[in-house]
Amino acid sequence: MKLRTLFYGTLVCALAFVASQCKSGSVPTTTASEIPHLVKKGTATQLIVDGKPYLARSGELSNNGATNVAYMKPLWDKIVESKVNTVLAGVSWAQIEPQEGKFDFSVVDGIVPDARSHGLHLALLWFATWKNGTSSYPPDWLKKDYEKYPRAQLKDGKSIEVLSAFGDASRDADARAFAALMRHIKEIDGQQHTVVMIQVENEVGMESDSRDRSPVANQAYAGPVPKELMDYLQQHKDTLNPEFRQVWQAAGGKSSGTWEEVFGKGKATDEIFTSWTYARYVGKVAAAGKAEYPLPMYMNAYTYGFPKANDPAPSSGSPMPEVFDVWHAGAPGIDIFSPDNSRTYIVMCGKYTQSGNPLFIPEESPGVEGAARALYAFGHHDAIGYSRMSGGVDRLTTPDTDLAGAYDLIAQLTPLIVEHQGNGTMSAVMLGPDDPPQKVQVGNYTLEAKFYGARRVGPGGTQAETPPRAGAIFIATGPDEYYVAGNGVTVTFTPNTPGPPLAGLATVEEGAFVDGRWVPGRQMAGDDTIEGDCIQLRWPLGTKVPLWAQRWSGEGIQRVTLYRYK
Repeated sequence: MKLRTLFYGTLVCALAFVASQCKSGSVPTTTASEIPHLVKKGTATQLIVDGKPYLARSGELSNNGATNVAYMKPLWDKIVESKVNTVLAGVSWAQIEPQEGKFDFSVVDGIVPDARSHGLHLALLWFATWKNGTSSYPPDWLKKDYEKYPRAQLKDGKSIEVLSAFGDASRDADARAFAALMRHIKEIDGQQHTVVMIQVENEVGMESDSRDRSPVANQAYAGPVPKELMDYLQQHKDTLNPEFRQVWQAAGGKSSGTWEEVFGKGKATDEIFTSWTYARYVGKVAAAGKAEYPLPMYMNAYTYGFPKANDPAPSSGSPMPEVFDVWHAGAPGIDIFSPDNSRTYIVMCGKYTQSGNPLFIPEESPGVEGAARALYAFGHHDAIGYSRMSGGVDRLTTPDTDLAGAYDLIAQLTPLIVEHQGNGTMSAVMLGPDDPPQKVQVGNYTLEAKFYGARRVGPGGTQAETPPRAGAIFIATGPDEYYVAGNGVTVTFTPNTPGPPLAGLATVEEGAFVDGRWVPGRQMAGDDTIEGDCIQLRWPLGTKVPLWAQRWSGEGIQRVTLYRYK
């Protein structure tokens, strides 16, 4: 009897202890907060996966790469070799719902575990109502019924192969399919968290006109601006995008009226109107999916710029920075607005971090250019992720060793990067051969970075060469300690706090992070620091022509300590 009493007493105590530990968070429990989610950290936003900040070193598949499991089987190992940790993979609405209301997730059921078994995460791209502004991914049963699922129309009344954002039946069908997909992802991956983000639609917007000219669209345009949008503008009038606010105020800053009464006549008003119609459509699709499984959701956008009065190009309705406010009001379930590939990369990154928007780069450059752009995004803008596109990582005939080298650096530095996001102790630069030196304040010092060319040993001796792009990241890990990494940059330090005005290099050592631990290599001085004048992140001296081709590597990290004097 005493043993039984002792047993039950011990059991009760144990259960009480476990309950208290679960309540305090010491014992893992299955809650919604454990799924991948976004959190604020200072001025940055971080993607949390399995309880830790996650940096997505991504590669996007070709549009239809993930529509066949057998096609992908031999490619997973190659993707892993490229230092990618996240694959962006399209999911076709037509493929998962070949008959209305009957879903086939067999391809998703193959792609997700195959990625998981290779240690990769996924961001799934919902190719549904719109892809690149057109409607090629809806299922056949929907596309054939043009009466129920109407197309957008041009000024001459001609229908185009773009589903109208005013098609409520199209929206509801899309939302049901997306909800079914998210419900299924939760069923097969809700514990493993292979899928970390979802892209909703793809580059929405019209290319053939500034707005839909169908009768129902014209009626909406002639009618009042919806109260939801006007209420949002009134509540956020002091923080609206300046270009957007200027259009509103130039028309009198009215609190109600038709679209032209509130925003004036012109393409800017067409842009705002079209953005709202797309936002309301996409917002309802996203909400249906989040009700099933609320993963972080993003959209990628055309980066064509807000239309001016004399701009000959039509508007689109895409989530550009100038209409972020419209999209926030119409589609609050979208967490991130992401830019498509841009020639003005630095300007674009600045615009897409306005209004607290986290930076995720879903489609960008590969190679030397991509390596520099990736470092810049993570180091200067606290990016959640960077992804190369350029035809798709599944179609590479040779490895992208430059971007893989930069991804190797980012992988080694990830613990430092996520620690220093959002607190002013990290920055980065991206430089071309003709760019002037750049100054960035990081911690207690101002760093001046200059472009540094490459050298090649040839028949005529050592020859100078000019790489197309250089980049570097800087992290202040102490009052006088930095880690710097990159290629093609020299760096000098100047104090920006009270004390002796000059800075000298104390210890400079190159090395690498192995399992999170710094392993020093050579100690640098003399010629390698220009006699103590600066840090050199140099392209290797070699015989390859061009030298910098495939020369980014994970070996370009230096630890620097400084002292001050006068």
